[in-house]
Amino acid sequence: MIKGMTTVAHVASEEALTQLGELFRALGFETGKGWSDEGGKGAAFLAPVGNLELVTGRTPAVPSLLVEVTQIDAVYAAVKSWAAAQKPSNDGVTKLSETALSHWNSRVFTVDFASGLTIGFWESENVLHNRPIAVEGDLSAAGKRFAIVVARWNAVITDRLLHGSLDALHRSGCARANIEIVRVPGAWEIPSAARILAETKRFHAIITLGVLLRGETAHYEAIYTEVARGIGQSQQETGVPHAFGVLTCETLEQALDRAGLKAGNKGFEAAIAAIEMASIQEKLTARQQPENAEVNA
Repeated sequence: MIKGMTTVAHVASEEALTQLGELFRALGFETGKGWSDEGGKGAAFLAPVGNLELVTGRTPAVPSLLVEVTQIDAVYAAVKSWAAAQKPSNDGVTKLSETALSHWNSRVFTVDFASGLTIGFWESENVLHNRPIAVEGDLSAAGKRFAIVVARWNAVITDRLLHGSLDALHRSGCARANIEIVRVPGAWEIPSAARILAETKRFHAIITLGVLLRGETAHYEAIYTEVARGIGQSQQETGVPHAFGVLTCETLEQALDRAGLKAGNKGFEAAIAAIEMASIQEKLTARQQPENAEVNA
């Protein structure tokens, strides 16, 4: 039923209203529907999120109008520049405080106007503050089983990818006994082996590693398309997460760069993705169980 919340603040004059409107628009407020009649004039400025805070006992020593921002130093510079550009008047800014750390773990500065209006701008020091709630995977591989399908073709590259994947799994707590490595001739054979492993339901995720070099084969695109399709299809039809670590490069040098020389190790990255997806699947499955149990009952 609730659609929104509006705070009404009085300013001294129409000139001050216009000036504040310019500042708020510069700071990113969306302009709402205003009004005007013989008794006064109003302008609306819309923010993405509004909060109503009720207190009892001690009243917090904060302005009644608080604006939460990001990059508070840039906002402070914009407000300070705006205030300095205003002509001296009886209804302008009377005080601009310095940005300071509050007792509620935020950085705050305030702007006082002659009309008695005080606006506080603040930014939380907690990086997770107001972050949208989401199901996210943990990067712990402890107690989970993983299979790695790695192509022998271009072993100078794929062995580096394999070492990167093993490094990521071991660093994340996966026991050596819980990792099964399957070597296949080339990238073309990866989907078939991955599918067989996934259908056993013994693994929380499958990591696929290989490399295709355009200069080595005239049917490069055809092979890559089928490999990608096969891995994706195996993941979708078995429900077991598959991490894609098959490199597609123009040259051997590019592949070496992506296997640990200059551009990170894509085998390591694929293993991290597999760990996270295994965790996400575990959490999503756990969230569905009570609902399913209720339906079955």
